[in-house]
Amino acid sequence: MQDILHALGFVLIAGTAFLALILIERAYWIRRQRPSAYDVLESLANISTGFVYKMFDGMFVAGVIAVFFDDVRAWGLQYNPSNPWLGWLLLIVVTDFLFYVAHIVMHKVRYGWCSHITHHSSTRFNLSTALRQNFLFDLSGLALLWWVPLALIGFDKTAVIIAVELNLFYQFFLHTEAVGRLPRWFEAVFNTPSHHRVHHGRNAAQIDTNFGGVLIVWDRLFGTFVDERDAGEIVYGISHRQPTTLNPLRLNLDEWFAMWRDVWHHRDLRILWKHPDWVEGRRAQSRRASKAPA
Repeated sequence: MQDILHALGFVLIAGTAFLALILIERAYWIRRQRPSAYDVLESLANISTGFVYKMFDGMFVAGVIAVFFDDVRAWGLQYNPSNPWLGWLLLIVVTDFLFYVAHIVMHKVRYGWCSHITHHSSTRFNLSTALRQNFLFDLSGLALLWWVPLALIGFDKTAVIIAVELNLFYQFFLHTEAVGRLPRWFEAVFNTPSHHRVHHGRNAAQIDTNFGGVLIVWDRLFGTFVDERDAGEIVYGISHRQPTTLNPLRLNLDEWFAMWRDVWHHRDLRILWKHPDWVEGRRAQSRRASKAPA
């Protein structure tokens, strides 16, 4: 119970800081004569989904990870670095790589996309967008793509929790149009608002790009990087099933219902692990075939 209270306390402290920064950014855009950068109702929806997500996430970390992490760790490599600084550096790098892998799964697997579409469905890109998350992420099991490998390697539980939270904390600051290009050396190594704006775009050149969390080197190494200067005009949102509601509950649940409807309609379980746009591709192919001359 004490772990849960600590987790919830951290969420409230971090949430207060995030809300203050959101208000500062909104004031900045008002002064710059661009009040449309924020929509009050959309921002409230973002904050609401973020609050519910972090409540669930905090309880998941305190009630599941804190309880079972050491049991999983006992089955792994039990890595114990002699140099604590080297251990921290390795933990941060491995955590970020695992986020990169999990992020690709969330974009390219329909089941994973159900818990991530909420984040991408905003048609504006500001600091409140960072809070637009799905509370079912942890319950879906996707969070284990991070936690289990880190436990099996043998990293300390408390250190892992800190590394994961720092990774997510850094990513909050990526969600802004108020920051332009940063120094070339920084943009070569780290994820930046410029890189992340491309990731949130829905045009063809922007979809499924720039998956990194803190580091952008993974995208450069594995061919998923697109520079903002090469991405064309960025339009935020999603290419299929763009929500028409700001109801926080529906923003969390609608894609889950859509996925299971598609599975039932097509009688095809492959939909669960295929690309989120796979069903739309099949429908388009079917329409083209029906229009073809006999």
